[in-house]
Amino acid sequence: MKLFLNLIFEGNRLVVWIQNKLTPKQFIIFSAILIGLTAGLAAVILKLFVHGIIVKIGILSSNKQVVIALFPIIGISLCALFIYYLNDNKLGKGLANILFSIAKKSSILPKDQTYSHIITSALTIGFGGSAGLESPIVTTGSAIGSNFGLAYKLSYKERTLLLACGAAAGIAGAFNTPIAGVLFALEVLLVEANISAFIPILIAAAAGGLCSKIILHEDVLLNFKLQQPFDYRNVPFYLVLGLITGLTSYYYSKVFIATEKYFKKFEKKKLLKVLISGLGLFVLILLVPPLFGEGYITIKSLSNLNTVSIFNNSFFSFNVMNKPILYSLLILVILLKPLATGFTLGGGGNGGNFAPSLFVGAFVGFLFSSLITDLGFNLPVSNFTIVAMAGILSGIFHAPLTGIFLIAEITGGYELIIPLMIVSALSYAVSKYFMPLSIDMLQLSEKEKIITTNTDSYLLSNISIAEFVERDFTEVPKNIKLKKLVELITLSKRNIFPVINDEGNLKGLITIDDIRDVMFKQELYDKISVKELMHPPRYIINEKDDISSAMKLFDESHLWNIPVVFHGKYQGFISKSTVLEKYRNILIQSSIE
Repeated sequence: MKLFLNLIFEGNRLVVWIQNKLTPKQFIIFSAILIGLTAGLAAVILKLFVHGIIVKIGILSSNKQVVIALFPIIGISLCALFIYYLNDNKLGKGLANILFSIAKKSSILPKDQTYSHIITSALTIGFGGSAGLESPIVTTGSAIGSNFGLAYKLSYKERTLLLACGAAAGIAGAFNTPIAGVLFALEVLLVEANISAFIPILIAAAAGGLCSKIILHEDVLLNFKLQQPFDYRNVPFYLVLGLITGLTSYYYSKVFIATEKYFKKFEKKKLLKVLISGLGLFVLILLVPPLFGEGYITIKSLSNLNTVSIFNNSFFSFNVMNKPILYSLLILVILLKPLATGFTLGGGGNGGNFAPSLFVGAFVGFLFSSLITDLGFNLPVSNFTIVAMAGILSGIFHAPLTGIFLIAEITGGYELIIPLMIVSALSYAVSKYFMPLSIDMLQLSEKEKIITTNTDSYLLSNISIAEFVERDFTEVPKNIKLKKLVELITLSKRNIFPVINDEGNLKGLITIDDIRDVMFKQELYDKISVKELMHPPRYIINEKDDISSAMKLFDESHLWNIPVVFHGKYQGFISKSTVLEKYRNILIQSSIE
C-alpha cells in the first residue's frame, strides 16, 4: 500500500513538472493522452469483469433458466447495498448526471465516480440486469477527466474539455470505435466545440480505442462482418425502416420513463423497491431469456440469422418454431425490453440505455426485413438488423452521428453508410417530433430546468434566477395615503413601486403613470390611498421559473421589469436589460476563454 501511494505521489510530481514545462495547449494534449489511456483501461476492465461474471453464472446455473433468472435479484441487491452503505446513497446515475455537472457544478464530478460506477454496473449487469455498461463507462471516463483537471487547477472550460475526453475514450474503449467516441462527446455532452476542442477529444478517443484493440477479444466486443453489400434498390425499405425505428424509439423512451417514475414512489422504501424490481426481472427473464444482461450475444446471433439459440431456454416451449411464433416472440422482446431496463435502473441497479437501444434496434431490423422477405422482396436481413441498431440509438439519444459511425466502425467499414444515414436521420426526426428532448435531457430539464441543446438557453441556464433579482425598488406599504407615497417617490430613482402588506406579500404595483394626474394635487394627498391607485401585477416570476421562462414573459408582456415572488413573499424585480447584459458578458468571457 505504501509503495502504491509513493508511486501516485511521484507520478503527481512528474505531471506537475511536465505542466510547468509545457504551454497550456500542449498540456491539454498531454492530459488528453493520459485521460484517454486511463478511461480506456477502465472500460476494458469493466467489460472483462462483467464477461467473467457472466461466464461464472453460466457454470453455476448449469444453464437452467430458472436459476439464471434469479441472479439479477442478487446483482441489484448488491448494487443497492453498495450505493446505500458504501457510497452514502449519492451515486449520480446516467448522462443527466454528467450534463448537470457541466451546467451547474463547474464540470466537477465526485472522485468516487472514478470507480463507483465500475463496481455498481458490474454487479448490476454482470448478474444479468437488463441494461448497458456504456453509461457507467462514460461517467467513469468523465469523472477521470474532471478530477484530473481539478487536480492540476485547470479552468472550467479546460476541465469540461477533459471531461469530454474521458467520455469519448470510454465509448472508444467499450466498442473499439474511436470516431463514435469523439462524435458522442461532441454531440451529447458539449453544446458547441471548435477545432481546438476537437483535437484533444480525438487523441483521447484514439488512446481509449487502442486499449480496447490491444486487450479485448472479439467475444467480448460487439462486432459484425457484413454478409451482403449495399443495394440501392432497397432504399425505399430503408426509408420505411427509419420511420419504424423513430416510432419505436419514442415507444421505448415513454415506457422507460414511466417505469422509472413508478419506482420513485418507493424512494424511501429501498428494500421494497429492490424486491419489486428483482421479482419483476425474474419473471421477465424467465419468460423471455434474451432480456438477460446487455444482450450483445443475442444481437450477434440475430445478425448471423441464428434465431434458434435465442429462445432455447424460454418458458415458452414449442416443438416447432414456425414463423408466426418466432415473429410473435420478437415483438414481445421489443415491447418488454424498455420495461426490463426500467425495472433494472429504477429498482436500484446501475447502467444505461445504450446497449438496450442497440438490442431493440437489432430485433426491429430483423423482424422488419424478415417480414418483407416473406412477402417476396428478398432483403438482406443481416444488413437491416445492423442498420436498425443505429436508428434506435439515434432516436433514443437524439445522436444520429454517433449512431451512424458507431455501426460503421463495428462493421469494419463504410459499406452501409448510405442506409445508416437514411435510417438514423429519419429516426431522429420522427423521435424528436414526438419527444423534443432525449431521455437524459428530459430527466435533466424536468429536475433542474437545464437545457443544453441550445446555446442561448444553455448559457442562461448556468445562472440561478436569484442572481438577477434587483432589490433597490422602493417598497410602498399598502395602507398609506398619497402624501406619503409622493414623499417615497421623490427619494427613489425607479419609476415602478411594489405595494407590500405587513407579511411581505406583493399586493400590487404603482407606476409614475398611475399617479401622474394626482401627484401634484395637494388637496387629494390625505384623501386618496395607495389601495385606490395600485393595480395587480399581470406577470410574476416565481421560484418555479428559470431565466428562459422569464425571458418568455418579457417577450409576451413587452415589460422591462417584472416582480419576483418566491413562496408568496416579494423579493424584488428582474430587469430585461440586466439579463441581456449578463448574457453578453457570458458570451464575451466564453470567447476569451
